[in-house]
Amino acid sequence: MAKWGEGDPRWIVEERPDATNVNNWHWTEKNADAWSKNKIKELFTDLIIEDPHANVVVEEVEKVEGEARANNRKGKLIFFYEWEITLKWKGNLNGNDTEVKGKIDIPNLSEEHEDMKDVDLDISLTTKGSESDLLKEFMRKGRGAEKIRETLSKYVTALKTEYSTGLILPKKHEANGEAVKSSAPRIPHSTGATSEAEKSFRKVEISSGLKLEVDDIHLEETMKCTGQELFNALTQRDMIQIFTGGEAKMAAEAAKGVEFSLLGSSITGKYIEVVPFTKIVKEWRLKSWPSGHFSQVEIEIKQTKEDTKISITQRGVPIKEVESTKQGWHRYYFDAMKRSFGFGAMLF
Repeated sequence: MAKWGEGDPRWIVEERPDATNVNNWHWTEKNADAWSKNKIKELFTDLIIEDPHANVVVEEVEKVEGEARANNRKGKLIFFYEWEITLKWKGNLNGNDTEVKGKIDIPNLSEEHEDMKDVDLDISLTTKGSESDLLKEFMRKGRGAEKIRETLSKYVTALKTEYSTGLILPKKHEANGEAVKSSAPRIPHSTGATSEAEKSFRKVEISSGLKLEVDDIHLEETMKCTGQELFNALTQRDMIQIFTGGEAKMAAEAAKGVEFSLLGSSITGKYIEVVPFTKIVKEWRLKSWPSGHFSQVEIEIKQTKEDTKISITQRGVPIKEVESTKQGWHRYYFDAMKRSFGFGAMLF
């Protein structure tokens, strides 16, 4: 028989005002239908798709039907969603004034699609002609298809970050599920290799008596470009807007003290150190993180005879956001720059 105060924590009611779903053991569910419909319309309406050959705009989300659920079981978030989407678009080939109109039918977007390339896009035309056929291919296999899938991925990322905030209830002595304003703690900076102790998760104080579990991540990638080209892509507003596919609110070029806002203010921060062609350090946070909490991102660029290496060390990432943050760097930075600038192909 367990002693007083001991035993399975599933059955212990902690000293919490609500005294419900202790330790997040029981299954809880949030209906994300209405939020998802609004988010999908927000992401796609007036979406501009451009490349050197064509210019297309998504005029309207004609149909969005389906459902989405965010679930918590034993402190683990599980997502279910299934959507049928129809988009109306118009566009023209660059240098040609003939307007082409059509639709994009997405018959099934669901959690079963681990890779957005597996999501089917059915392209139809409401105008005829050689221009229409070329734009149809642009939307079916070219930059148009890439942009649509990137935007679908943004919805899934938002569902797992923005919408799920607060679904896992706090335990004793932890903050409530809402964002907690903090004094923006500074993460210790190290110019050397990350030690094993630094790699294990830890707690940082985000306000008086409240702590947040955080961890560090380290990523490396090879780019087929010069160090200067990669540095420019990461620090020049116009180039950032190209590979992120959205407005970058910042000065024309990064410099110490310059603040930035990317991807519809989903990412915000400030440049701390900018060393031309070799190093960038910045404060960085996702909109869904507890209010005022910033991580520190250090980007190192090293050019070799054959390519350029980029390494990213990010300190102070909320523990539950580690995997989605890693995926975001790969999808919205590494992969996006390779597609937009050809950094995945040999250039020199």
